[in-house]
Amino acid sequence: MKVLLIEDDDDLREIIIRSLEKERSVVEAAATFEEARQKVFVYQYDCILLDIMLPGGSGLDLLRELFAKGRRENVIIISAKDSIEDKVAGLNLGADDYLTKPFHLAELHARIKSLLRRNQRGGEQTLQLGNVCLNPETYEVKVGGQCVELGRKEYDILEYLMHRPNRMIEKGMLAEAVWGDHIDQSDNFDFVYAQMKNLRKRLSQAGASIEIKTVYGFGYKLVEE
Repeated sequence: MKVLLIEDDDDLREIIIRSLEKERSVVEAAATFEEARQKVFVYQYDCILLDIMLPGGSGLDLLRELFAKGRRENVIIISAKDSIEDKVAGLNLGADDYLTKPFHLAELHARIKSLLRRNQRGGEQTLQLGNVCLNPETYEVKVGGQCVELGRKEYDILEYLMHRPNRMIEKGMLAEAVWGDHIDQSDNFDFVYAQMKNLRKRLSQAGASIEIKTVYGFGYKLVEE
């Protein structure tokens, strides 16, 4: 899971980043309105955590611009402002949830998981394709009911693709989602190829009925055999 944290408080930002990374998220951060704007319109994220009061502008203005451009993002507002007006404004502009500071990190994690379960998996706890079942809550992968051990990046690649079955995924976009922003500017993608080779081998050995096909000159596509 790739998260963008937009928060100007240095201490709180670092606390949240460390907490999310312990939950195996890839975390990018922005401390100002302009930094946030540059990121949200260039890169893609599974979830955006958005503070309202930012140096250089309001998080609500960023939401308003996203809405105007037809962008549908998974957004949780995290703000010290607890007024009904701000909550209603944020939700009406496209935010999915509103969490008032101070909050417990456990609640933040639960809200993120609930949002992604609702918006990415239609409320389902697991992802299923063919005889492969992946549980994003426990990071468990089963093939034909049997657990398969995957490395961290192998799992992250599989989860990303299982959210997007039968879609062509550009290799730079996949690298960015699993390794973070700017990785798509690398001179080569040997690190992606190595992890993809290992993942394919593990799935094949386990008897998976899904296959990650290479779309030459573009990237990859996850299909059911």
